[in-house]
Amino acid sequence: MPGEAVTPLIRGIAVLRRLTSADGSSSLSALERSTGLARSTVDRITATLARMGYVRLDGRDAVLTPRLMELGNAYLAALRLPRLLGAHADALADELDESVSLAVGDRDGIRFIHQATRRRAMSLSFRIGDLLPAERTAPGPLFASEWNEEEWTHWRRRRATDPEDRGFPAVPARSRPYVEENTGPYAEGAGRAYPGGAGTAYPEGARRPDRGDGGTPHAEKGTSGTLPANRLPAVGDDFEERAAEAGRLGWASDDQLIEPGLVAVSMPVRDGGRIACVVNVVSHTSRHSAADLRETLLPRLRTAVAAMERELTTEHPTPLPDHAGHTAPGRPAPSGLADWTSASKHELGREFVESLARGLTVITAFGEGRTELTLTAVAQATGLARATARRALITLEHLGYVTAHDRFFRLTPRVLGLGYPPLSRTTLPEIAAPHLSELSERLHDSVSLAVLAGDEIQYTGRVSTSRVMSVNITVGTRLPAYATALGRVILADLPEGQAPLPTELDPLTPRTITDPERLRAELDRVREAGYALVEGELEQGLRSIAVPVRDRDGRVVAAVNVAMHSTRRTAESCVRDVLPDLHATATRVEQDLRIAGSFRRVPLN
Repeated sequence: MPGEAVTPLIRGIAVLRRLTSADGSSSLSALERSTGLARSTVDRITATLARMGYVRLDGRDAVLTPRLMELGNAYLAALRLPRLLGAHADALADELDESVSLAVGDRDGIRFIHQATRRRAMSLSFRIGDLLPAERTAPGPLFASEWNEEEWTHWRRRRATDPEDRGFPAVPARSRPYVEENTGPYAEGAGRAYPGGAGTAYPEGARRPDRGDGGTPHAEKGTSGTLPANRLPAVGDDFEERAAEAGRLGWASDDQLIEPGLVAVSMPVRDGGRIACVVNVVSHTSRHSAADLRETLLPRLRTAVAAMERELTTEHPTPLPDHAGHTAPGRPAPSGLADWTSASKHELGREFVESLARGLTVITAFGEGRTELTLTAVAQATGLARATARRALITLEHLGYVTAHDRFFRLTPRVLGLGYPPLSRTTLPEIAAPHLSELSERLHDSVSLAVLAGDEIQYTGRVSTSRVMSVNITVGTRLPAYATALGRVILADLPEGQAPLPTELDPLTPRTITDPERLRAELDRVREAGYALVEGELEQGLRSIAVPVRDRDGRVVAAVNVAMHSTRRTAESCVRDVLPDLHATATRVEQDLRIAGSFRRVPLN
């Protein structure tokens, strides 16, 4: 470890990695055990991460929050490939009706940077940021065709030290390749063990490891030329041959190397002659065999790749650096980091690890138009002293999160391993849930999230109060949009004449607006005011106030409300006492939604 490395930053990243491998949530005691850190150290690290908005402390558990995705977003923005090629991948997925991914190389593995998946009973479960061993994928041989001897040595060493791929939690562990001859579960007659050796029952079309003369699997490079007598064939034994073949052919396939039934074909997208990323089309053997996948899809894949390569050679305007919407409430843009960390340290004392906060925020100095930065540029972007920025960069380089070339630093795909995989599948109700709970606890009233479903609203999130008299609605409930505060704030955002209203507005109570002209005037008022207040129109005695939730493009995609019996508060009290907190909650949901939706579509329910 370099003498100038920042130990708290190393420890903080270790905690984030453990939380990531635990699918985003872990007890503090489990973090203590898995990291080997003292409990007091874990407490200080998680308190700092919570102050940054990267984790939420829920009792004795630490839970990753969508705001942590700003680290991975910095890498994806600096890379630019998702923004430039994502639409091409989505169009290809629509054309082929198969899942399509974009992948980049990460040392001896690959990471996904874009996913266009098909919703089926059996669909692709990999997430943006997931790390897969190169030898068990279709993109892997293509990246390996450009490896140098040092990279091959690293791969062989990893294969030897991790024979079951336990370091890749996104994939099933491969069968143990070293067992006693004719013993153990993979011996002759021991039953089905895929992938395995003698006696293994391979699924139809599954690829066996390539064999050389005499029926013996090819030796791994650098060995004596044959495998030990007790060495059974394992997935990846033929990887060097596959890499050489992929280099010659310009494409590669995966015939059930990850798990039985999964097949894929890949082609590289080149920029300046080097592989920039790989397009990966994934299917299931119930739809395509590996051979059929190649024959059927390769021509269309070639056409799509050619279009992507043309996209990379086209001049694109670089947006101005912008940190808006990418920081937690109360936190400044990176340029104001020094003052913010000092203030946090003063407020929290030793519970706030200032060097950890500064080190992580160095990552957010990168982004679109800021792919490579000098030390001076990083210091200016973060407001840190050069010496502080330098130590953070040295530490991040040591851990593999940045690379240095001449005087320039660049983020690596490993940054995506800091929380991105479990968070990349987050839905809007999951994003909103902690904010709804906080608001309900503060006001002691029921709080809900809803989206538009035709001419109705559908409740997708709900926090109820335990009162003798409370609003009895559950997630999934549908109600007429025109008669609810939640519905009206969403309808008010729609273009003129496009609001999905029923042909007849039924009078649900004597107070329900049933005249179309009156309803249009009310929607205009809601649009102007920025909130809707409905009294007794859905049910007598029920009062509700709602505000919109907007996505990163400013479009209203949902609404949040507070509902109560009319005896709880007057209409004036709702506007005076509830509305400010309701707006603040919607703003926090929107901030998280913008970060989570920077490089993916966030499901609304």
